[in-house]
Amino acid sequence: MKNIGMTKDYSCEYFNPEIETMTREQIEALQLERLKATVKHCMNSPFYKKRFKEAGITPEDIKTLGDIRNIPFTTKQDLRDTYPFGLASVSIEKCTRLHSSSGTTGNPTVILHTDKDIDEWANQVARNLWMVGLRPTDVFQNSSGYGMFTGGLGFQNGAEKLGMLTVPAAAGNSLRQIKFIKDFGTTAIHAVPSYLTRLKEVMDQEGIDPRRDTKLKVFAIGAEPHSEEQRKRIEDMFGVKAYNSFGMSEMCGPGVGFECKEQNGLHFWEDYYIVEIVDPETLEPVPDGEIGELVLTSICREAMPLLRYRTRDLTRVLGRSCPCGRNHVRLDRMKGRSDDMMVLKGVNIFPIQIEKILMRFPELASNYLITLTTDEDNDNMTVEVELEDLFTDDFQRLLDLASRIKRALKDEILLTPHVKLVPKGSLPVSEGKAVRVIDKRKVYQ
Repeated sequence: MKNIGMTKDYSCEYFNPEIETMTREQIEALQLERLKATVKHCMNSPFYKKRFKEAGITPEDIKTLGDIRNIPFTTKQDLRDTYPFGLASVSIEKCTRLHSSSGTTGNPTVILHTDKDIDEWANQVARNLWMVGLRPTDVFQNSSGYGMFTGGLGFQNGAEKLGMLTVPAAAGNSLRQIKFIKDFGTTAIHAVPSYLTRLKEVMDQEGIDPRRDTKLKVFAIGAEPHSEEQRKRIEDMFGVKAYNSFGMSEMCGPGVGFECKEQNGLHFWEDYYIVEIVDPETLEPVPDGEIGELVLTSICREAMPLLRYRTRDLTRVLGRSCPCGRNHVRLDRMKGRSDDMMVLKGVNIFPIQIEKILMRFPELASNYLITLTTDEDNDNMTVEVELEDLFTDDFQRLLDLASRIKRALKDEILLTPHVKLVPKGSLPVSEGKAVRVIDKRKVYQ
Protein backbone atom coordinates (compact mmCIF):
# COMPACT_ATOMS: atom_id res chain seq x y z
CA MET A 1 0.00 0.00 0.00
CA LYS A 2 1.45 3.34 -1.01
CA ASN A 3 2.35 5.85 1.68
CA ILE A 4 0.31 8.64 0.10
CA GLY A 5 0.85 12.03 1.68
CA MET A 6 3.33 10.78 4.27
CA THR A 7 6.05 13.17 5.30
CA LYS A 8 9.59 11.82 4.88
CA ASP A 9 10.78 13.73 7.93
CA TYR A 10 10.46 11.27 10.81
CA SER A 11 10.91 14.12 13.30
CA CYS A 12 7.74 15.83 12.09
CA GLU A 13 4.86 15.42 14.54
CA TYR A 14 2.21 15.28 11.78
CA PHE A 15 1.37 12.61 9.23
CA ASN A 16 -0.82 15.02 7.22
CA PRO A 17 0.60 18.43 8.31
CA GLU A 18 -1.67 20.50 6.06
CA ILE A 19 -4.78 18.90 7.58
CA GLU A 20 -3.72 18.34 11.17
CA THR A 21 -2.55 21.93 11.72
CA MET A 22 -5.60 23.64 10.21
CA THR A 23 -7.16 26.53 12.13
CA ARG A 24 -10.75 26.24 13.30
CA GLU A 25 -11.84 28.53 10.46
CA GLN A 26 -10.10 26.31 7.90
CA ILE A 27 -11.56 23.14 9.41
CA GLU A 28 -15.10 24.50 9.34
CA ALA A 29 -14.74 25.80 5.77
CA LEU A 30 -13.59 22.35 4.63
CA GLN A 31 -16.41 20.69 6.56
CA LEU A 32 -19.06 22.86 4.92
CA GLU A 33 -17.65 22.16 1.47
CA ARG A 34 -17.61 18.42 2.10
CA LEU A 35 -21.00 18.40 3.82
CA LYS A 36 -22.67 20.01 0.80
CA ALA A 37 -21.02 17.51 -1.55
CA THR A 38 -21.92 14.55 0.71
CA VAL A 39 -25.59 15.54 1.00
CA LYS A 40 -25.88 15.80 -2.80
CA HIS A 41 -24.13 12.44 -3.14
CA CYS A 42 -26.56 10.86 -0.65
CA MET A 43 -29.41 11.63 -3.03
CA ASN A 44 -28.19 8.57 -4.96
CA SER A 45 -29.42 6.53 -2.00
CA PRO A 46 -33.14 5.68 -2.18
CA PHE A 47 -33.23 5.86 1.62
CA TYR A 48 -31.89 9.40 1.88
CA LYS A 49 -33.80 10.61 -1.15
CA LYS A 50 -37.03 9.53 0.53
CA ARG A 51 -35.93 10.83 3.95
CA PHE A 52 -35.17 14.32 2.57
CA LYS A 53 -38.47 14.43 0.73
CA GLU A 54 -40.35 13.50 3.91
CA ALA A 55 -38.50 16.21 5.82
CA GLY A 56 -39.29 18.81 3.17
CA ILE A 57 -35.65 19.77 2.54
CA THR A 58 -33.28 19.63 -0.41
CA PRO A 59 -29.49 19.57 -0.65
CA GLU A 60 -29.58 23.22 -1.66
CA ASP A 61 -31.00 24.06 1.78
CA ILE A 62 -27.64 23.23 3.38
CA LYS A 63 -25.91 26.61 3.32
CA THR A 64 -24.13 26.64 6.70
CA LEU A 65 -22.82 24.01 9.11
CA GLY A 66 -25.72 24.88 11.42
CA ASP A 67 -28.14 23.70 8.74
CA ILE A 68 -27.09 20.14 9.48
CA ARG A 69 -29.64 20.22 12.30
CA ASN A 70 -32.42 20.25 9.72
CA ILE A 71 -31.32 16.83 8.46
CA PRO A 72 -33.10 13.87 10.13
CA PHE A 73 -31.06 11.48 12.26
CA THR A 74 -29.93 8.08 10.98
CA THR A 75 -30.02 5.13 13.37
CA LYS A 76 -28.78 1.56 13.58
CA GLN A 77 -32.38 0.47 13.06
CA ASP A 78 -32.37 2.26 9.68
CA LEU A 79 -29.40 0.14 8.65
CA ARG A 80 -31.18 -3.02 9.77
CA ASP A 81 -34.46 -2.08 8.10
CA THR A 82 -32.71 -1.48 4.77
CA TYR A 83 -30.41 -4.52 5.04
CA PRO A 84 -28.20 -5.22 3.26
CA PHE A 85 -27.46 -2.35 0.85
CA GLY A 86 -30.36 0.07 1.18
CA LEU A 87 -28.23 3.03 2.29
CA ALA A 88 -25.63 2.66 -0.46
CA SER A 89 -24.95 5.82 -2.46
CA VAL A 90 -23.07 4.01 -5.24
CA SER A 91 -23.77 0.87 -7.25
CA ILE A 92 -22.49 -2.39 -5.80
CA GLU A 93 -20.02 -2.92 -8.65
CA LYS A 94 -18.15 0.18 -7.45
CA CYS A 95 -17.63 -1.35 -3.99
CA THR A 96 -14.68 -3.57 -3.14
CA ARG A 97 -15.34 -4.61 0.47
CA LEU A 98 -18.00 -4.79 3.13
CA HIS A 99 -17.87 -5.17 6.88
CA SER A 100 -20.74 -5.95 9.21
CA SER A 101 -21.69 -6.33 12.83
CA SER A 102 -22.34 -9.75 14.33
CA GLY A 103 -26.09 -9.40 13.97
CA THR A 104 -26.84 -11.35 17.16
CA THR A 105 -30.18 -9.53 17.50
CA GLY A 106 -31.82 -9.21 14.10
CA ASN A 107 -30.13 -8.22 10.87
CA PRO A 108 -26.46 -7.21 11.06
CA THR A 109 -25.47 -3.68 10.09
CA VAL A 110 -23.58 -3.73 6.79
CA ILE A 111 -21.17 -1.01 5.66
CA LEU A 112 -19.82 -0.86 2.09
CA HIS A 113 -16.44 0.52 1.00
CA THR A 114 -14.98 1.65 -2.31
CA ASP A 115 -11.24 1.61 -3.01
CA LYS A 116 -11.12 5.31 -2.10
CA ASP A 117 -12.98 4.68 1.18
CA ILE A 118 -10.47 2.00 2.18
CA ASP A 119 -7.53 4.26 1.27
CA GLU A 120 -8.92 7.20 3.27
CA TRP A 121 -9.63 4.87 6.20
CA ALA A 122 -6.02 3.65 6.12
CA ASN A 123 -4.89 7.28 6.08
CA GLN A 124 -6.89 8.00 9.25
CA VAL A 125 -5.37 5.06 11.10
CA ALA A 126 -1.85 5.91 9.91
CA ARG A 127 -2.38 9.51 11.06
CA ASN A 128 -3.29 8.25 14.52
CA LEU A 129 -0.32 5.91 14.84
CA TRP A 130 2.11 8.57 13.61
CA MET A 131 0.62 11.02 16.13
CA VAL A 132 1.71 8.83 19.08
CA GLY A 133 5.26 8.48 17.80
CA LEU A 134 5.23 5.38 15.59
CA ARG A 135 7.38 5.45 12.46
CA PRO A 136 8.31 3.07 9.60
CA THR A 137 11.15 1.78 11.79
CA ASP A 138 8.59 0.28 14.24
CA VAL A 139 7.07 -3.21 14.31
CA PHE A 140 3.29 -3.25 14.75
CA GLN A 141 1.51 -6.35 16.09
CA ASN A 142 -2.25 -6.51 15.64
CA SER A 143 -3.91 -8.81 18.18
CA SER A 144 -7.40 -7.97 16.95
CA GLY A 145 -9.79 -10.23 15.11
CA TYR A 146 -9.82 -10.08 11.31
CA GLY A 147 -12.75 -10.83 9.01
CA MET A 148 -16.01 -8.93 9.36
CA PHE A 149 -14.76 -7.11 12.47
CA THR A 150 -13.14 -3.84 11.38
CA GLY A 151 -10.40 -3.77 14.02
CA GLY A 152 -8.19 -6.28 12.24
CA LEU A 153 -8.05 -5.00 8.68
CA GLY A 154 -8.53 -1.39 9.78
CA PHE A 155 -5.32 -1.29 11.81
CA GLN A 156 -3.55 -3.57 9.36
CA ASN A 157 -4.11 -1.20 6.43
CA GLY A 158 -3.20 1.86 8.50
CA ALA A 159 0.02 0.35 9.83
CA GLU A 160 1.00 -0.67 6.30
CA LYS A 161 0.28 2.80 4.96
CA LEU A 162 2.52 4.29 7.63
CA GLY A 163 5.20 1.88 6.44
CA MET A 164 5.76 -0.30 9.50
CA LEU A 165 6.52 -3.99 9.49
CA THR A 166 3.16 -5.49 10.49
CA VAL A 167 2.47 -8.71 12.38
CA PRO A 168 -1.17 -9.80 11.74
CA ALA A 169 -1.25 -12.03 14.81
CA ALA A 170 -5.06 -11.86 15.19
CA ALA A 171 -6.81 -12.53 18.49
CA GLY A 172 -5.95 -15.03 21.19
CA ASN A 173 -3.16 -17.60 21.69
CA SER A 174 -1.20 -15.59 24.21
CA LEU A 175 1.91 -17.77 24.12
CA ARG A 176 2.19 -17.23 20.39
CA GLN A 177 1.59 -13.49 20.83
CA ILE A 178 4.45 -13.32 23.33
CA LYS A 179 6.76 -15.32 21.05
CA PHE A 180 6.05 -12.89 18.20
CA ILE A 181 6.65 -9.91 20.48
CA LYS A 182 10.06 -11.22 21.48
CA ASP A 183 11.19 -12.76 18.17
CA PHE A 184 10.09 -9.92 15.88
CA GLY A 185 11.00 -7.03 18.17
CA THR A 186 7.42 -5.76 18.34
CA THR A 187 7.28 -2.15 19.53
CA ALA A 188 3.52 -1.47 19.24
CA ILE A 189 0.38 -3.54 19.80
CA HIS A 190 -3.30 -2.99 19.09
CA ALA A 191 -5.56 -4.84 21.55
CA VAL A 192 -8.67 -4.54 23.67
CA PRO A 193 -7.76 -3.47 27.24
CA SER A 194 -9.10 -6.61 28.91
CA TYR A 195 -6.88 -8.80 26.71
CA LEU A 196 -3.74 -6.89 27.67
CA THR A 197 -4.32 -7.74 31.31
CA ARG A 198 -4.62 -11.38 30.30
CA LEU A 199 -1.42 -11.11 28.24
CA LYS A 200 0.44 -9.75 31.27
CA GLU A 201 -0.77 -12.69 33.39
CA VAL A 202 0.69 -15.13 30.85
CA MET A 203 3.94 -13.15 30.75
CA ASP A 204 4.16 -13.42 34.53
CA GLN A 205 3.57 -17.17 34.35
CA GLU A 206 6.35 -17.48 31.77
CA GLY A 207 8.76 -15.33 33.80
CA ILE A 208 8.83 -12.58 31.18
CA ASP A 209 9.31 -8.94 32.19
CA PRO A 210 7.98 -6.68 29.40
CA ARG A 211 10.31 -3.88 30.47
CA ARG A 212 13.39 -6.10 30.34
CA ASP A 213 12.53 -8.72 27.73
CA THR A 214 10.62 -6.79 25.04
CA LYS A 215 10.86 -3.59 22.99
CA LEU A 216 7.23 -2.59 23.55
CA LYS A 217 6.59 1.15 23.77
CA VAL A 218 3.05 1.87 22.48
CA PHE A 219 -0.38 0.27 22.93
CA ALA A 220 -3.44 1.27 20.91
CA ILE A 221 -6.40 0.24 23.05
CA GLY A 222 -10.11 0.39 22.26
CA ALA A 223 -13.19 -1.57 21.12
CA GLU A 224 -14.54 -1.77 24.70
CA PRO A 225 -15.22 0.98 27.26
CA HIS A 226 -12.48 1.34 29.82
CA SER A 227 -11.73 3.75 32.62
CA GLU A 228 -8.72 6.00 33.05
CA GLU A 229 -7.80 3.83 36.03
CA GLN A 230 -7.74 0.75 33.79
CA ARG A 231 -5.52 2.53 31.27
CA LYS A 232 -3.06 3.61 33.99
CA ARG A 233 -2.96 0.10 35.38
CA ILE A 234 -2.06 -1.28 31.94
CA GLU A 235 0.68 1.33 31.54
CA ASP A 236 2.10 0.48 34.97
CA MET A 237 2.01 -3.27 34.31
CA PHE A 238 3.94 -3.09 31.02
CA GLY A 239 5.87 0.18 31.29
CA VAL A 240 4.21 1.13 27.98
CA LYS A 241 2.16 4.18 26.96
CA ALA A 242 -1.44 3.18 26.16
CA TYR A 243 -3.45 5.44 23.86
CA ASN A 244 -7.22 5.35 23.68
CA SER A 245 -8.72 4.62 20.26
CA PHE A 246 -12.30 5.14 19.10
CA GLY A 247 -13.92 3.68 16.03
CA MET A 248 -17.13 2.18 14.76
CA SER A 249 -17.92 0.19 11.66
CA GLU A 250 -20.70 2.58 10.64
CA MET A 251 -18.13 5.36 10.14
CA CYS A 252 -15.46 3.00 8.69
CA GLY A 253 -13.94 1.30 11.74
CA PRO A 254 -10.96 2.25 13.92
CA GLY A 255 -9.42 5.64 13.20
CA VAL A 256 -12.35 7.96 13.89
CA GLY A 257 -10.80 9.34 17.08
CA PHE A 258 -7.46 8.84 18.83
CA GLU A 259 -5.43 10.35 21.64
CA CYS A 260 -2.26 12.31 20.97
CA LYS A 261 0.79 12.19 23.25
CA GLU A 262 -0.89 14.68 25.60
CA GLN A 263 -3.52 12.02 26.45
CA ASN A 264 -6.05 14.76 27.14
CA GLY A 265 -8.94 13.52 25.04
CA LEU A 266 -9.66 11.88 21.70
CA HIS A 267 -8.97 13.98 18.60
CA PHE A 268 -11.86 13.41 16.17
CA TRP A 269 -10.76 14.08 12.61
CA GLU A 270 -13.09 16.80 11.43
CA ASP A 271 -11.93 16.66 7.83
CA TYR A 272 -13.71 13.28 7.80
CA TYR A 273 -16.56 13.81 10.28
CA ILE A 274 -18.90 16.42 11.69
CA VAL A 275 -19.29 15.92 15.44
CA GLU A 276 -22.43 16.76 17.41
CA ILE A 277 -23.24 16.06 21.06
CA VAL A 278 -26.98 15.96 21.76
CA ASP A 279 -29.27 15.22 24.68
CA PRO A 280 -30.34 11.58 24.15
CA GLU A 281 -33.93 12.43 25.16
CA THR A 282 -34.60 15.81 23.50
CA LEU A 283 -32.02 15.37 20.70
CA GLU A 284 -31.08 19.03 21.15
CA PRO A 285 -27.41 20.12 21.26
CA VAL A 286 -25.78 20.25 24.70
CA PRO A 287 -23.17 22.85 25.74
CA ASP A 288 -19.47 21.96 25.53
CA GLY A 289 -18.43 20.06 28.64
CA GLU A 290 -21.85 18.48 29.17
CA ILE A 291 -22.27 14.75 28.60
CA GLY A 292 -24.56 13.74 25.75
CA GLU A 293 -24.89 11.31 22.88
CA LEU A 294 -22.31 11.42 20.11
CA VAL A 295 -23.78 12.01 16.64
CA LEU A 296 -21.48 11.68 13.62
CA THR A 297 -21.80 12.64 9.96
CA SER A 298 -19.28 11.15 7.54
CA ILE A 299 -18.22 13.74 4.95
CA CYS A 300 -15.49 11.93 3.02
CA ARG A 301 -17.02 8.61 2.01
CA GLU A 302 -18.25 7.29 -1.33
CA ALA A 303 -20.02 3.97 -0.82
CA MET A 304 -22.22 4.60 2.21
CA PRO A 305 -21.93 8.01 3.88
CA LEU A 306 -24.21 8.38 6.91
CA LEU A 307 -25.86 11.64 7.90
CA ARG A 308 -26.29 12.47 11.60
CA TYR A 309 -25.76 8.92 12.77
CA ARG A 310 -26.78 8.33 16.40
CA THR A 311 -23.91 6.33 17.85
CA ARG A 312 -25.51 5.83 21.32
CA ASP A 313 -22.06 6.54 22.80
CA LEU A 314 -22.01 9.05 25.63
CA THR A 315 -19.22 11.62 25.85
CA ARG A 316 -18.54 15.37 25.99
CA VAL A 317 -16.49 18.03 24.24
CA LEU A 318 -13.26 18.82 26.09
CA GLY A 319 -11.95 21.48 23.73
CA ARG A 320 -11.04 22.48 20.19
CA SER A 321 -7.34 23.13 20.59
CA CYS A 322 -4.47 21.14 22.06
CA PRO A 323 -0.84 21.72 23.04
CA CYS A 324 0.06 19.19 20.34
CA GLY A 325 -0.87 21.84 17.75
CA ARG A 326 -4.00 20.12 16.45
CA ASN A 327 -7.31 22.00 16.50
CA HIS A 328 -9.58 19.07 15.70
CA VAL A 329 -12.21 18.70 18.41
CA ARG A 330 -11.22 16.74 21.52
CA LEU A 331 -13.79 14.46 23.12
CA ASP A 332 -13.70 12.71 26.47
CA ARG A 333 -13.33 8.92 26.58
CA MET A 334 -16.69 7.23 26.09
CA LYS A 335 -18.61 7.04 29.36
CA GLY A 336 -20.47 4.08 27.89
CA ARG A 337 -23.36 3.51 25.55
CA SER A 338 -26.83 4.73 26.35
CA ASP A 339 -28.05 1.16 25.74
CA ASP A 340 -25.37 -0.23 28.13
CA MET A 341 -26.77 1.75 31.02
CA MET A 342 -28.09 -0.36 33.90
CA VAL A 343 -31.14 0.90 35.78
CA LEU A 344 -31.20 -0.52 39.30
CA LYS A 345 -33.74 0.67 41.85
CA GLY A 346 -34.26 3.83 39.83
CA VAL A 347 -30.53 4.65 39.63
CA ASN A 348 -28.71 4.90 36.29
CA ILE A 349 -25.38 3.06 36.42
CA PHE A 350 -22.68 2.43 33.81
CA PRO A 351 -20.24 -0.50 34.09
CA ILE A 352 -17.30 1.87 33.64
CA GLN A 353 -18.24 3.60 36.92
CA ILE A 354 -17.74 0.32 38.76
CA GLU A 355 -14.49 -0.42 36.93
CA LYS A 356 -13.14 3.01 37.88
CA ILE A 357 -13.57 2.17 41.59
CA LEU A 358 -12.25 -1.38 41.39
CA MET A 359 -9.05 -0.30 39.63
CA ARG A 360 -8.19 1.95 42.57
CA PHE A 361 -7.58 -1.07 44.82
CA PRO A 362 -4.09 -2.55 44.32
CA GLU A 363 -5.27 -5.77 45.99
CA LEU A 364 -7.59 -6.43 43.01
CA ALA A 365 -6.78 -7.82 39.58
CA SER A 366 -8.36 -6.41 36.42
CA ASN A 367 -11.04 -9.02 35.71
CA TYR A 368 -14.51 -8.49 37.14
CA LEU A 369 -18.14 -9.43 36.46
CA ILE A 370 -21.36 -7.61 37.34
CA THR A 371 -24.45 -9.82 37.78
CA LEU A 372 -27.95 -8.39 38.18
CA THR A 373 -30.57 -10.61 39.81
CA THR A 374 -34.08 -10.39 41.26
CA ASP A 375 -34.39 -11.79 44.77
CA GLU A 376 -37.81 -11.74 46.44
CA ASP A 377 -38.96 -9.07 43.96
CA ASN A 378 -35.96 -6.86 44.74
CA ASP A 379 -33.28 -6.13 42.14
CA ASN A 380 -29.72 -6.70 43.36
CA MET A 381 -26.21 -6.31 42.01
CA THR A 382 -23.28 -8.62 42.71
CA VAL A 383 -19.78 -7.53 41.76
CA GLU A 384 -17.32 -10.41 41.48
CA VAL A 385 -13.71 -9.33 41.20
CA GLU A 386 -10.48 -11.30 41.14
CA LEU A 387 -7.81 -10.81 43.79
CA GLU A 388 -4.34 -9.83 42.64
CA ASP A 389 -2.77 -12.01 45.34
CA LEU A 390 -4.27 -14.87 47.26
CA PHE A 391 -4.63 -14.31 50.97
CA THR A 392 -7.68 -16.47 51.63
CA ASP A 393 -6.15 -17.63 54.90
CA ASP A 394 -6.54 -14.09 56.25
CA PHE A 395 -10.32 -14.02 56.54
CA GLN A 396 -10.46 -10.70 58.40
CA ARG A 397 -8.34 -9.02 55.73
CA LEU A 398 -10.78 -10.21 53.07
CA LEU A 399 -13.74 -8.89 55.05
CA ASP A 400 -12.08 -5.50 55.52
CA LEU A 401 -11.24 -5.26 51.81
CA ALA A 402 -14.78 -6.18 50.72
CA SER A 403 -16.16 -3.59 53.14
CA ARG A 404 -13.91 -0.85 51.74
CA ILE A 405 -14.90 -1.74 48.18
CA LYS A 406 -18.61 -1.63 49.08
CA ARG A 407 -18.26 1.83 50.64
CA ALA A 408 -16.37 3.17 47.62
CA LEU A 409 -18.92 1.73 45.20
CA LYS A 410 -21.82 3.15 47.19
CA ASP A 411 -20.21 6.62 47.05
CA GLU A 412 -19.97 6.30 43.27
CA ILE A 413 -23.25 4.58 42.27
CA LEU A 414 -25.42 5.45 45.32
CA LEU A 415 -26.24 1.77 45.90
CA THR A 416 -24.52 -0.92 47.96
CA PRO A 417 -23.83 -3.99 45.82
CA HIS A 418 -22.81 -7.41 47.05
CA VAL A 419 -19.05 -7.79 46.62
CA LYS A 420 -17.54 -11.22 46.05
CA LEU A 421 -13.75 -11.58 46.06
CA VAL A 422 -12.58 -14.55 44.01
CA PRO A 423 -9.17 -16.11 43.21
CA LYS A 424 -7.27 -14.78 40.23
CA GLY A 425 -8.12 -16.67 37.05
CA SER A 426 -11.52 -17.90 38.24
CA LEU A 427 -13.69 -15.55 36.14
CA PRO A 428 -14.31 -16.14 32.42
CA VAL A 429 -11.82 -14.53 30.02
CA SER A 430 -12.81 -13.52 26.50
CA GLU A 431 -10.34 -13.22 23.62
CA GLY A 432 -12.46 -10.37 22.23
CA LYS A 433 -14.51 -7.73 24.00
CA ALA A 434 -14.91 -8.52 27.67
CA VAL A 435 -18.36 -9.47 28.96
CA ARG A 436 -18.78 -7.31 32.05
CA VAL A 437 -22.53 -7.52 32.79
CA ILE A 438 -24.94 -10.46 33.06
CA ASP A 439 -28.56 -9.48 33.64
CA LYS A 440 -30.58 -12.32 35.18
CA ARG A 441 -33.43 -10.17 36.44
CA LYS A 442 -37.05 -11.14 35.98
CA VAL A 443 -38.88 -9.32 33.22
CA TYR A 444 -42.40 -8.32 34.18
CA GLN A 445 -45.00 -7.95 31.44
